[in-house]
Amino acid sequence: MRAEPRATALALRTRLLAAMVGPLIGIAVLLGLAGAALIADVVRRNNDRVLGGALGAIAETVAVERGEVTLDLPAAAFGMLENSERDNVYYRVAVGDRLLTGYADLPAPRIAELLLDRPRFRYARYRDQDVRIAEVRRDLPRIAAPVIVQVAETLDTRTALRNRLIAALVIGEALLVAVAMLLIRPALAWSLRPLARLRGAVAARDTRATPDLSPLDTGPLPAELRPLADAFNNLLARLDDATAGMRRFTADASHQMRTPLSVLKVQVALAQRGDRHALPEIADAADRLEHLVAQLLALARAEEAGTSPPLEPVDLRALAVVVINRRIAQAIAAGVELTLDAPEGATVIASHRTLVFEMLSNLVDNAIRYNARGGSVVVAIARADADTTLSVIDDGPGLSERELAQAGERFLRLSSSVGQEGSGLGLAIVRSAAQRLGAGLALHNRAPGLAVTLRFAGGNRPH
Repeated sequence: MRAEPRATALALRTRLLAAMVGPLIGIAVLLGLAGAALIADVVRRNNDRVLGGALGAIAETVAVERGEVTLDLPAAAFGMLENSERDNVYYRVAVGDRLLTGYADLPAPRIAELLLDRPRFRYARYRDQDVRIAEVRRDLPRIAAPVIVQVAETLDTRTALRNRLIAALVIGEALLVAVAMLLIRPALAWSLRPLARLRGAVAARDTRATPDLSPLDTGPLPAELRPLADAFNNLLARLDDATAGMRRFTADASHQMRTPLSVLKVQVALAQRGDRHALPEIADAADRLEHLVAQLLALARAEEAGTSPPLEPVDLRALAVVVINRRIAQAIAAGVELTLDAPEGATVIASHRTLVFEMLSNLVDNAIRYNARGGSVVVAIARADADTTLSVIDDGPGLSERELAQAGERFLRLSSSVGQEGSGLGLAIVRSAAQRLGAGLALHNRAPGLAVTLRFAGGNRPH
């Protein structure tokens, strides 16, 4: 089956560089636009101030002599407007609509829009050129019509100055961004060094012949990487526990299987020589081996890694009836009475049917196997406060205090199992499954006998 190509993402260094340089460029653009607008305003204000000064100098010379309006154009007024760009300068002085002096075709203002002695500035188009016009209205004594004074100049100086300042601003911002990018790259390399050290510590494990699941030695890490390293070390610890458990389980299982396999091999050899008594021994060894394999598989199912199994409604009474029916032949052969003590109804809990079945089946098997002939085994179901209890009670020899503390360990054969066939896995299966289901497990002697109780919390009741 052809594997689909794995999607690739941008390198972390590239992502960080883009995340830092992108906003920097965006801010530079915004600052450039704001700076260009500010430069244009400053250039306009400064040049308007000079243009307004020339307008004021000309307007001050307007006077009335013998009932007529007179004007003495000062050379200094036009000298203010001289510049390196040699802008064209135009002027116009009119009394009402009558031209007194200057350029007659210079765009005239609407007199009603002008305030008395308040200069006004505006842009206009004159002789196919953009010009800036400064104009003022003055009222003279004994002159009925207002006097309008206008001075205009082309915009070459303003445009050239604005462009030079904007170019200087753009060059400065470009240099700033370039220097920032040059400084960001080594800064990123320094910032990512702990991550590279962490990656190196992980990669170093690949060069070893046997898996090394000990915690990583990465040295001091930043606060952002510490949770990652801790999570990885926790994963290594869990893998180490799982691997150790698997090695221990394999070793114990191979040890336990060696005996029935050896017996089976000897009996097969005897059967090949014609010994008729070897056939029952072969059947017995095969049954023991089958039972051991079944127990190992049950323990593996009970100890599956992962989250808790999905819950489902489980009728404990119905499940107990199924287990008893399956074990009744074993109980009859052992001379043990097997009974059920459970109330009608109200025995449904939220649990996992297969795991509960495995637990109860193993508890009943142990109670029958290690009981005395003529003994009894009771499967009891009861309500205890808000909880439900499932107990298997026998009247066998019970356990010592030391054995009660050890009960549930794998392949542990107790004193009561002497002379009995078994794998030592029954209580290990029960304990592991109970842990997965969140059920309580308790063992206590009854003198005589042993009671094993599974307690399912009230929260396990189905809704």
